[in-house]
Formats: sequence, C-alpha cells, structure tokens
Amino acid sequence: MATISFARGAPSLDIVDVEGLKEASKLAFENDPAGTTAYGTSVGYVPLREWIAEQHGVAVEQVLVTNGSMQADAFLFELLVQAGDAVVVESPTYDRTLLNLRNRGADIHMVDLETDGISTDALETTLKTVSPKLAHIIPNFQNPAGYTLSAAKRKRLLELAVEHDFTIFEDDPYVSIRFEGEHIDSMFSQDDAGRVVYASSFSKTVCPGIRVGYLVGPQAVIKQIQTLATNTYISPNMVAQSIVNQFARSGRMDGAINTVKNALRDRRDAVVNALQRELPEAKFNAPSGGYFMWVELAEGVDVALLEKAAAERDVLFVKGTDFLLEGGHNTLRLAYSGVTPEQIDEGITKLAEAVRSLGVPAA
Repeated sequence: MATISFARGAPSLDIVDVEGLKEASKLAFENDPAGTTAYGTSVGYVPLREWIAEQHGVAVEQVLVTNGSMQADAFLFELLVQAGDAVVVESPTYDRTLLNLRNRGADIHMVDLETDGISTDALETTLKTVSPKLAHIIPNFQNPAGYTLSAAKRKRLLELAVEHDFTIFEDDPYVSIRFEGEHIDSMFSQDDAGRVVYASSFSKTVCPGIRVGYLVGPQAVIKQIQTLATNTYISPNMVAQSIVNQFARSGRMDGAINTVKNALRDRRDAVVNALQRELPEAKFNAPSGGYFMWVELAEGVDVALLEKAAAERDVLFVKGTDFLLEGGHNTLRLAYSGVTPEQIDEGITKLAEAVRSLGVPAA
C-alpha cells in the first residue's frame, strides 16, 4: 500500500509547471549560453538578480541570489550569529532553523507564536533581560504553524528592533501562496532604519528541485555576505538561476503560482473537513495560504508513539516536538502540499485510527 506523506513541504508533481520549465530551460541556453554555462559571480545570475531587485524596488546591490533559501539563512547566520549570541525565534519554528542556530552555539530564546504571529507582548518581556543579535521571523503562513503575522505586529517588531538594536530576519518563502485574505506588506518594505534582511525562495513557486533562493537587505550587509559566498562556492548554480530568470520573465511564473494556490486551497479544505469529521477533538487554525497546518491533539496523546502507530498504517507526519526546544508532546505538523484531496481524506482517516489505537480519551 502506498504511503501517504504529510511530512514534506513540497508540491506534488501534478501542480508543477513542467512544460514551462522545459521552455525556460530552452530559452536559457538559447538566449544566454555564455552566462548560463559560466561560473558567474557570487552574487548570482545577473539578470535574475536584476529581476528580484525590480520586484522589491531596491538597488541591485541589495540582492544576493543563492542555492536555495537555506543557503541564504546559513550565510546570514554565519555573518551575524556567533557562539553565545542571543537569537529570538518563534515557538514553534522551522526545525532546520533550530538546527543551524544550535550548530552555531546560539543562545536561542523561543517566543510564543499566536494565530496572528509572534507574541509581541511576550517578546517585550524577553527583551527586558535579553539583548538579541537577531530575531528570525517567518511572517506568512509560518512553517510549521501556518499562521500569518498581522500588520500591527509587523509595525511593532520594527519599532522593537530599533529600540533594542537587533536585526529582523524576515524569512518569507511562502508569501506568494496566499489563497484568501489580503496581502500584508513585508517588514522589509516598511523598514527605514536598515533593520531587516529579507529572504525568499523559488522552491515553493517554481519547483523545489530548482534550489534558488535570495537575500535582500542593506547594501553593507549584502556586501559582507557576498564575501562569504565567494569563499564558500565561488558562484551559485548559474544554470538553475538562468532557468528561473527565463521562467519569471516569460510570464509563466504567475500561472504557476495560481495553479499551486488553487490546488493548495482545495487540499487545505480537505484537511479541515477530514479533521473535523475524524478528529473533532483536534485543535487547529486553518491557514489562509502556504503548505502547513499545526494540529494539537488531546493532552494525553504522545506524538512519538503516534508517529509509530501512523507509520504502521502508512501515514507520515512531523512531530511538533521537532519544532520546539521543549513541550509540544501532543502536537504535529501536517503538510498538505504534496497530497491530493483523496489521499488527504484517506490519510486523516488512518491518522485518526492511529490516535484511537493509543487508547487516549478524546477529551
């Protein structure tokens, strides 16, 4: 029996614009064979760098294109975070962020995440005793929770960054995958004090395998990261970046994003309906975009045991404890991006069976 995986935040093949990527690949080699096949420079493929700068309304010198947004994260952490430095992150947050910061020896301070983003009240309390170098924030359809940071909280975070002298790392790979509600301006676009470094990725809009991300920030910061990039890999993947450039400039990007948004709206709805039917005691907040949903089960459920029981039924998910430094024993993340509504229905039914097999009362 085929495994139903709610574990990976990646789109299924049926919603990837393969034909558009074929066309973009052909154009990349036809229109710029020299630039596509050369080493290039550490700042990335120049035409794509220019396109990104245009999208954000900044000078091209404020942009650096990388091998995926995780590389962008790693460069920024290397520049700004040394062993013992205090760093604020959301609770819960992306597990690879925790891993990278732990590896750097950072003093990690997790601040409660609410349905409208990080608790700025809790952050203000933390700032009374902690002086962070960096605050890592995923503002739109947060991984793992799916929550979105409100406009008011974005404004307050900018104020706090100035008051307490820290950098906001606005990690925003899901911004384009909004399928309901109104767009909220980024913190970077409102920053007039040079406190925000912004990152995003084409993995969620083009395809994960393309491995192209980028940073936008103050020119002095980007210049320092350029040196790190040069010393790390001379240059990133010019072929992939040239393909993304053609994909974006050909007009295929908007269509690809709409395809993903329409599919994920249906998949989000399928998760909500199946959870309400099969696990009515579960607590969750339906996201208005993105790839993920955070689910809290009955207090007595141990997700480590549930993970095994679900795997026996060919269902995979990620434990909530992976996204936290402590707690979360009864929580999990469901990624609905790579499964069809039919698979979701079957998968949640089996997940509910696994929950019942643990013998924990529903309430």
